[in-house]
Amino acid sequence: MATSSLCVAQDLSPRAYVITPLKSNAITLNYSFSDGNVLFDPAIPIKDGQGKINATVATLYHSFGLLGRSVNVTASLPYAFGHLQGKVFGQDQEVYRSGLLDSVYRISVNLKGGPAMAVPEFMKWRQKLLVGVSLKVIAPTGQYDPARLVNQGSNRWAFKPEIGLSQRWGKFVLDGYTAVWFFTENHSFYTGTNTQSQSPMGAFEMHLSYDVKPRLWFSFDANYWVGGRTTVNDRLNVGSLQSNSRIGVTASAPISRHQSLKISYSAGAYVIFGGDYRTLSMAWQYSWIGTKFR
Repeated sequence: MATSSLCVAQDLSPRAYVITPLKSNAITLNYSFSDGNVLFDPAIPIKDGQGKINATVATLYHSFGLLGRSVNVTASLPYAFGHLQGKVFGQDQEVYRSGLLDSVYRISVNLKGGPAMAVPEFMKWRQKLLVGVSLKVIAPTGQYDPARLVNQGSNRWAFKPEIGLSQRWGKFVLDGYTAVWFFTENHSFYTGTNTQSQSPMGAFEMHLSYDVKPRLWFSFDANYWVGGRTTVNDRLNVGSLQSNSRIGVTASAPISRHQSLKISYSAGAYVIFGGDYRTLSMAWQYSWIGTKFR
């Protein structure tokens, strides 16, 4: 529960709707370290949660054309390990967890400003306003044991429909996304005899980035999310309303024709209920165009 929500729930993803040429592919390996307060469900008797969590994520990316528009799909498999601690019935307790988190899938479709283009057309194209929609799905594939207070997986599905805009002015790019998270019920919550549900949660994201030169850019990132009250066996946890935001910075730089590195840092800016933690992440990406890996 703690590691799964910490690593994949609230994104800070600059340039998520910037398009790529047809048949673009990428493999991304990401490592992140998070340190700080950890969110546990109020139904679980854990207070003052703290954690140091290491997470790795392997992601595959592919773009293609559909009805003349640019489309891309991604699939991510996260793995995490770390130490978590807190007070259980007033007693200090510590636990180590490692294993697979819930897998993540996303499809994004451009609606305006980004037609499907092969490389020769893409080289002549200049971005102005892009408008796109996406759907992110978190599948309950992570490790889950209802007898444990802390799990890597969440034992439920989550869906995030989103609309995003990306506007370029010279070397500046402004991104804005609006989304809503929807969650299915967990029928094996805490000892396996309880049913947990969560109300929808609105999510908003903004990024302002600057191109130093092609493929070398920096961005300032911020998000805000609200909602997500939890209910266990039809009893509402009145103190579980989340109303939080994070801010961060991201830098991306090329290291060869096919490879690039991205580093980002984020921290809680405004936290009413939820995880107030700091995250440093580093990602290596290898990209190519066409059907052959090269």
